[in-house]
Amino acid sequence: MPKIAKDATVQTVITTFEMTPGTCQDLLEALTDAYANFISKQPGFVSAGLHVNDAQTRIANYSQWQRREDFLAMLRTPEMRERNRKINELCKSFEPVMYDVAETFG
Repeated sequence: MPKIAKDATVQTVITTFEMTPGTCQDLLEALTDAYANFISKQPGFVSAGLHVNDAQTRIANYSQWQRREDFLAMLRTPEMRERNRKINELCKSFEPVMYDVAETFG
């Protein structure tokens, strides 16, 4: 489970996917399979979560990695490159962005 803290030493990556309601479930299944069978087993992986909006037009993915280099290395693997090509076919767009936690509340 992701732990969001200002003093965390992990690299946070938030990826948003835009799709149609007709492809939402297929995309969610592809992402779930990628995390369960590949991404979560990569060096430096800490945790992740998938979120779907009510209209089923967006999926937000929150992941944490020990280092930014671990995330980038995972993206460069032949398996993830192939998975991303298939994921790209299921959505209009997706964009992973690295963030630092600026503040937390609650």
